[in-house]
Amino acid sequence: MSDVSLLVADDYLEKDYFLSEEFDGASDGKTERKVKFIKVIFCVLCFALLCELVIYKYIMPSFSSPKVTVTGQKEYSAEEIARLLLPMNATSWFNFDVDQAVSILSSEAGIDHVVVEKKFPDKIYVNVAEREPVAVTFVVENGSTSPVQIDKNGVLFPGKKAPSNEDLLPIVSGLPVEYMSKGMRIPSKYRPLIDQISKISELPQHYFASLSEICVLPKDSGNYELALIPAQSKVKVLTDRALNEDALKYMLVVLDVVTQVGKDNVAAIDMRYGSISYITR
Repeated sequence: MSDVSLLVADDYLEKDYFLSEEFDGASDGKTERKVKFIKVIFCVLCFALLCELVIYKYIMPSFSSPKVTVTGQKEYSAEEIARLLLPMNATSWFNFDVDQAVSILSSEAGIDHVVVEKKFPDKIYVNVAEREPVAVTFVVENGSTSPVQIDKNGVLFPGKKAPSNEDLLPIVSGLPVEYMSKGMRIPSKYRPLIDQISKISELPQHYFASLSEICVLPKDSGNYELALIPAQSKVKVLTDRALNEDALKYMLVVLDVVTQVGKDNVAAIDMRYGSISYITR
């Protein structure tokens, strides 16, 4: 009796062991599938988040109005530069034409040269180099006389604001310029004069502070001479085309001598042809 009971118990234990082993194996499989499923969902969500980040940070800004940053300007404001680019009708960064932007800004009389760069996704960088005036002349525009500035290359351009007392420009009169158009230059034979003025302006001494005007006197031969009008004297100084530091020093010395001698009837001093003479009133 006891032997039979033990056999039955052993048989029951063996069957129960195998059943529990099969159940544990099935449970482990389900758990592994759940972990894999969770990992897949997590990866999909991360990918979707990354795509959304790329879209909002890079794709969408590229299709919106570009952000223009202007550097290098002095008299122009960033708003004026951006306003000049409005005719391009650049509704997005992708259709912003760099070459057209350079062409538009370079046609502005007061701008010497410009560099335009596009930076993905929505940045436009504009670096402007304005023309530096070295002299002022006058032209007739719309029936009235108005001052225009001249840069070292002889290009005429309107001044956007009056120069300060520390940065007064010499006035050059007598140039054969009756009107002004964008990018217009003075005649080529007068450009050496502007180059001389530019070089004198770079000197530490403010020689032009002693001059109120530089008059160009055309000659029948086609050349020209100069008449310098001092700021603190009624005596004008006639000289040739060689306007340099030595000539201005010489002029100041001669004017000082005339003032000390007290020649009130002197109307002009002639420093042409390597000699000095004077003209009475």
